[in-house]
Amino acid sequence: MGVPDDDDSDTVIIQKGKGGEEPNVITVNCPDKTGLGCDISRTILDFGLHIIKGDVSTDGIWCYVVLWVVPQSSSSKVRWKNLKVRLVSVCPSCSVSIYLNQPSPPAISSPVYLLTFCSSDRRGLLHDVNQVLSELELTIQRVKVTKTPDGHAVDLFFITDNLELLHTKARQDETYEQLRAVLGESCDFELQLAGSKYDNLQYISSLPPSVAEELFRCKIGDNEFHAQALSSDMTKLKKASVTIDNSLSPGHTLLQISCIDHKGFLYDIMRTLKDFSIQISFGRFSPVNKGQRELDLFIRQKDGRKIVDPEKQDAICSRLKVEMLHPLRVIIANRGPDTELLVANPIELSGNGRPRVFYDVTLALKNLGICIFSAEIGRHCTTDRDWEVYRILLDDNCSIDMSTMVGRNRIVDKVRRTLMGW
Repeated sequence: MGVPDDDDSDTVIIQKGKGGEEPNVITVNCPDKTGLGCDISRTILDFGLHIIKGDVSTDGIWCYVVLWVVPQSSSSKVRWKNLKVRLVSVCPSCSVSIYLNQPSPPAISSPVYLLTFCSSDRRGLLHDVNQVLSELELTIQRVKVTKTPDGHAVDLFFITDNLELLHTKARQDETYEQLRAVLGESCDFELQLAGSKYDNLQYISSLPPSVAEELFRCKIGDNEFHAQALSSDMTKLKKASVTIDNSLSPGHTLLQISCIDHKGFLYDIMRTLKDFSIQISFGRFSPVNKGQRELDLFIRQKDGRKIVDPEKQDAICSRLKVEMLHPLRVIIANRGPDTELLVANPIELSGNGRPRVFYDVTLALKNLGICIFSAEIGRHCTTDRDWEVYRILLDDNCSIDMSTMVGRNRIVDKVRRTLMGW
């Protein structure tokens, strides 16, 4: 393995693989907290990295995590020093409050900025902007994209800065420079604090009941609603196995998960356990074996007890199976005379959404040669949880016939495969 990062902090150590052939190893050594695994795996996913195996152990006070990661794409540029800073930021500090089991001070939310620009529209425009913002570590919170009759795109991006520097002129100039390299010198930009404009776009416009039912239902049958057939990969996903065993350890419950590998696999498990306030004492995440992932976790409730309540066991297993089956929902529906692509992912109870969803959706549409007529990102509440929803009106001026089920299935399958990393 390579040489550890030269930063003197040993909370997070990153060893880079030699010559791009070996995986990179991330070691986290810090006080424990419920949901730490979720925060770490979300951060790694946000940097475009795939976790191929891992180990975690904790005594309830101190946690030790080792993860082997590789870039999801050979063209990805990973800012390793920035990743280390971000990982350190999600780890509890080594303060007395940790040992006294006192809550950590609440995180201060980052200010939301409104980035507005107008430019000539073209295929792949939104993805190219996504890529620039991602490389700059600017996180898209909401977006409102429209197309004018004269062929221009007017885009409103509500963003936060992971580096907390967007209030400085140097950071703003860097953002403008990177965007102009993609959009051209004639593009007009405006950047300001969002204020009440952001509050007004928190939730998406109302979904038709039939569309909401299809998008948010818990189960996918063999005959998809609107005849959208399952792909072979989705059929394999239906074989996910989740079991709970209390006979192997006097103080812990063993949770065993087996499922087809997909992008964000570990994050989907960890965010579900975090929402249930489950603590992980020991875990092992094995490498892929014939396309399958195997995960063994020794877990406890927040009060330190085993999970013996049958109803709670069933609730945890059922939710995990749903998340393994379809962590992201993708459908196509009619919106008046237009064709609309809808993508949804569940939001953590902490309020965090899934990283890089809009990035992957726009990449899939760019590769299909489909222009985006308008796009909207917002939140939607169902009876049991909140969702982040992406509503994208597709321009039908392309080689795919969107009026046929074959054409629609091709779009859904491509978007889903890109999101799942297949």
